[in-house]
Amino acid sequence: MAISQAKKARMKRVREGKLDPAIHRSAFATLDLRTKRTKTKQAKMNQKKYKPSYSNAEQDSLYFLFV
Repeated sequence: MAISQAKKARMKRVREGKLDPAIHRSAFATLDLRTKRTKTKQAKMNQKKYKPSYSNAEQDSLYFLFV
């Protein structure tokens, strides 16, 4: 493949002794953000364990009737 004009300009700056712009890039620029991990079984169980779940009987007790 051919080298892009931007890469040629960067290489020329480095050859001339100037600062390489790649040094100033963020650490997150090299990360592949497309990769995803699925939750483990334990993580799913913990998510359900601490999430407040209300049954129908409990929901009925939350409502008051003021007359």
